Amino acid sequence: MSLTGQLTNVLDRTQRLIELCEVLQEENELLKRENKTLQSNLESGKSKVSELEEKLKALKLARSLEGIPVTQITSDEKTLDIKQKISDFVREIDKCIVLLKK
Repeated sequence: MSLTGQLTNVLDRTQRLIELCEVLQEENELLKRENKTLQSNLESGKSKVSELEEKLKALKLARSLEGIPVTQITSDEKTLDIKQKISDFVREIDKCIVLLKK
């Protein structure tokens, strides 16, 4: 193969690498935007969860002030309380995982 042929081959490959790099940069930007949107949705969800937890605490406090004994709480409310405790444990585990990754 001649020197001119080799140079042409190198230029062709370089051009393909440049095009691939541009495509990957576009994909990277798209993924960054998607990640930002998902992070925003996650924060919104966390905010909603916190808001609902506060409402639940207020409801429990209101019931206790009304003098409703805990034994009269329905099984749905007990299930909700158990789910809440599980959610709290999961959040604590997630915090620990984040700390371990650092």
